[in-house]
Amino acid sequence: MADQFFIYFSEFLGKPVVDCDGKFVGKLYDFSMALNNDIYPRVKGVILKRGFYFRSYSEVLVNDVSSLNGKITLRVSVSSIKFQKGKVETEFALRRDVLDQQVVDVENKKVVRVNDVHLLRVDNQLHIAHVDVGLRALVRRLDIEPLVDTIIRFLNRNAEYLSAEELVSWKNSQVLTLGNQKNVLKLDVARAKIAKIPPVALADIMRDLDIFEQTSLFRTLTFDVQLKVFADMAPDDKAGLVGLLDDRELVQIIANIPSDEAADFLMTIPKERMHQLMRSMESKTSKRLRALLGFRKNSAGGLMASEFLSLGKDATVEDAMNKVKASVDFPGSLTTIYIVDEQNKFVGTTTIRRFINEPPERLILNTCHPQRIFVHTDDGMEKVALLIEQYKYSAIPVLDENDILVGSITVDDVMEELITMAWKKYKDQL
Repeated sequence: MADQFFIYFSEFLGKPVVDCDGKFVGKLYDFSMALNNDIYPRVKGVILKRGFYFRSYSEVLVNDVSSLNGKITLRVSVSSIKFQKGKVETEFALRRDVLDQQVVDVENKKVVRVNDVHLLRVDNQLHIAHVDVGLRALVRRLDIEPLVDTIIRFLNRNAEYLSAEELVSWKNSQVLTLGNQKNVLKLDVARAKIAKIPPVALADIMRDLDIFEQTSLFRTLTFDVQLKVFADMAPDDKAGLVGLLDDRELVQIIANIPSDEAADFLMTIPKERMHQLMRSMESKTSKRLRALLGFRKNSAGGLMASEFLSLGKDATVEDAMNKVKASVDFPGSLTTIYIVDEQNKFVGTTTIRRFINEPPERLILNTCHPQRIFVHTDDGMEKVALLIEQYKYSAIPVLDENDILVGSITVDDVMEELITMAWKKYKDQL
């Protein structure tokens, strides 16, 4: 026991439980937990096990437990306790859902394994305080802690093992309980903490998990965070999710990420699944993606996204500012606006930097770049890269054969493709 207020879950496991008359009832197998959106969930009941070859289980509510010190004593008689052959069904349990599970430590942004659970005693109630992810917790569970401590103290009295505790606060933890995801979703505090981890860091965390745990973690994220994490995941990790996410989940993601990223993703999955997903999409989304998939991958058409901001020639600076403000969740670039005529033919390009200090009534057309720079869908990536480097544009408009504006390519799209090409060419030399 750490002190009078704290105790480890492993100190309860397998301990004998007696009734109000001191008669043996069974051994402690698990604690069932009451969630109730508490930051530190409390123990709701004790789950007992008896028998060796023919095991049976029962749950006794914590109100019927008179003592949780050393020997576990019940207030009720053994005759009033009913055992069953199968394990007790409970919403959330420590041994089943926390112990030996992977956990995301949202403070240190890493994945660790839960080797023990640190419980806080308040009166006769027990609450989860921390998860113990240290090596010493494993030694404690094997019941060889005194022996190991003696050996290590003999070898090195100042060994860090003897004093260091690797405890992660429960409120800063997100447990990955595959198959019991409804439980995880109720841990609102931990879920909110996870949402504050940068998507790039979350994507990196997911690489440390197997595919089932990746899916479990991904499903606990809010949809906005899912989109950002998905964008930062490695292609292999994205492909792995395809097998475990259903069509509805994937279609929702694909419909809300930039169309060039969606098209690139669809090209990496089996054609049969791709066609299946396309059939499940809204016709407008499906049509847009089919058009992108029809272009060569390293052409301007294959690189472009079909999301962009555009305004007519008669629009004002005030119209442009309102357009940007109304497009906060827009998946494309917010800094560049293209000007088109009545037939949607490209006229010019402007950026927020060029019009933000202009009078509201000024025509947005009068703030455009003096050079009318663009590429066509069948132009190669080399031309796109050359124009971006030459004119220092962050985005280049893409026109079809009739000079209709159909897409936009950002500098990020070009850099990603160039890096991929360079890696393929030189990886064997590195």
